[in-house]
Amino acid sequence: MAVSCTPARVSARGWGWQHSGRTAMAVHDLDLDIAAGERVLLLGPSGAGKSTLLHALAGVLGADSDDDASEYGTLTIDGVPATRARGRAGLMQQDPDAQVVLSRIGDDVAFGAENLAVPREEIWRRVPAALEAVGLDLPLEHSSSALSGGQKQRLGLAGILAMEPGLLLLDEPTANLDPEGVLEVRDAVRRTLDDTGATLVVVEHRVAVWLEVVDRIVVLAPGGGVLLDGAPDAVLARAAGMLAAAGVWVPGHVPAVRPRVNSGSGEVLLDAAALAVSRQKARRRHPAVPAAVVPLLEIQAGRALSVTGPNGAGKSTLALTLGGLLPAADGRLGAREPLARGAGADPFRWRGRELIGRIGTVFQEPEHQFVTGSVRAELDFAPHILGLETDRVDELLARLRLDHLAEANPFTLSGGEKRRLSVATVLAASPSVLILDEPTFGQDANTWAELASMLTELLDAGTAVVSVTHDAAFADMLGGERLVLGAVATQGVRR
Repeated sequence: MAVSCTPARVSARGWGWQHSGRTAMAVHDLDLDIAAGERVLLLGPSGAGKSTLLHALAGVLGADSDDDASEYGTLTIDGVPATRARGRAGLMQQDPDAQVVLSRIGDDVAFGAENLAVPREEIWRRVPAALEAVGLDLPLEHSSSALSGGQKQRLGLAGILAMEPGLLLLDEPTANLDPEGVLEVRDAVRRTLDDTGATLVVVEHRVAVWLEVVDRIVVLAPGGGVLLDGAPDAVLARAAGMLAAAGVWVPGHVPAVRPRVNSGSGEVLLDAAALAVSRQKARRRHPAVPAAVVPLLEIQAGRALSVTGPNGAGKSTLALTLGGLLPAADGRLGAREPLARGAGADPFRWRGRELIGRIGTVFQEPEHQFVTGSVRAELDFAPHILGLETDRVDELLARLRLDHLAEANPFTLSGGEKRRLSVATVLAASPSVLILDEPTFGQDANTWAELASMLTELLDAGTAVVSVTHDAAFADMLGGERLVLGAVATQGVRR
């Protein structure tokens, strides 16, 4: 995309933000200058305020349910308060669904540029170029709702590139992408910056992906202000140990995880044969087109199964089908009696109470499973329905570093905090099968290690753990089997 723009400069002076209903500030006492055209990697532990700062720069804080929040100090773009500089910044959010607006991908990419009053002819010159830049090779009329989470992430980035903003704000832009997609998106961003000269602020827990793109690292301190600031090599050389201790994914550092003790009983809980999965509803003359076909599959007590493969291969659809939330499009999926316990063989036909006590599913988008007004109430919800004791709630809050947010509204949490809460709500019901869709998305290294350690404990206790993941280190840590889905068909289980 050979275009030009005026790069934006950013300044913060004593800036802070407090979400409504929260006692602690999300960002506190921030002093920061970013020169026009700089490329900054913004780091810090989960909950340090990185996403809050990006939303503030995009001018979207304080909307909807957070309109009673409090702001302190000043935050400006080109000397203008960020709330009055909308259009200068383009924000890619953590949640792919939050940025899809229109039903066709071409229209969705054009939406931002249309709102900036870009001439029609220029918009439709930019749209295909932006889609090509992010590697989303689909017709302009393709349905946006039919995209996978990773494809929606690419779509969101394409819409921002088509706006040609002076300030590019990226919040975990590669978190839901397969390894090839990570490089494609990173390189698309780099080409855009080279062509436009735009300023970049990118939030990413994994430093190595962006080291060759950025020229500066800024680390936010959890208690407020800036912990470290400088050239990437200098920051990593001076403070790699400190960054690792703070939960930053420092290249070459792998956090310690509790090792497995038991190998699992191997008792089959769920099995499938010639299983076809789809989100389409089959009709008499138009059968559903499978997103994936699994020839043979067994889910065993105390064993891990990692489902991997490129974006769009049907991984999330398979997870929802195994979790009893979608019917099988074809073939067979059955629960064995140790899991069914009299409820029948087809999980899709189980009642809600029967399902959540047997199979717990963590969605790719955490907000889709929040149903109450506080973090603690979310953890109490499933045990209350099942008539279980709630003595695990405080333990889960502490272990997943959510105890200080117990009374907060789940929808005001950061992306990483929402993901941890979504996992905790399922764990509170103590299901026999746990299905996790991208469980490590948005997690710093410390929380990644704590989550992984909790899962090894569950595996040792006999829980079956199924993970849809692009995180190779996470899959290696859990061990067990791999199910590799291809773009067209399943390649099978690899032991």
